[in-house]
Amino acid sequence: MIKTTDLWDQFSDQLQVASHGLRHFGGNRSFSGKATTLKLHEDNQLVRNAVAEPGGGGVLLIDGGGSLRTALLGDLLAQKAIDRGWSGVLINGAVRDSAELATMPLGILALGTTPRRSAKVGWGHRDLPVQFLGVTIRPGDWICADADGWIVAPAPLQ
Repeated sequence: MIKTTDLWDQFSDQLQVASHGLRHFGGNRSFSGKATTLKLHEDNQLVRNAVAEPGGGGVLLIDGGGSLRTALLGDLLAQKAIDRGWSGVLINGAVRDSAELATMPLGILALGTTPRRSAKVGWGHRDLPVQFLGVTIRPGDWICADADGWIVAPAPLQ
C-alpha cells in the first residue's frame, strides 16, 4: 500500500488532504479505491443499498452531515461491504458495533460511535459531489487512507 505521506510528497499539487476529525474503527487502517458518494441524514437505507452492490475495491464515502445521533454503519452492513468487495467506508457521522468493526478486514473511518440505529426510509442522494472536513469528493475520485490521514485525488496516482 502506498503511504499518504509519500503521495503528498510526490503529487501535492493534485491532492486534497482532509482535516482531522475521522477516527479508524475498522480492522484495516490502510485502504484505497474509487469513491462512491452518498449524502444523507440519519437514514442508512442508501448505505444498505450501496454495500449490497459489488464494490470493486472502492471506497464508500458517506456524508451524514456530521450527525452522531444515529449510526450509519454497523457490523452487519460492514460484513456486507466486505462480502461485496469494498475496501473501505468513510463516514461523516457515526458507527455502532465498534468492537466488532475493529476485528473486520475493512477500512472504516468515522467521527464517532453511538448505539442508536438509523432510520431506513431511503432519504438522501447518491453519486453527487460532497464536501466535509475541508475537501470536496466527487464520484470516481480516488481515496487513499492510512494512519496519517486521508487524501482525495481526481484519479489513481502512479
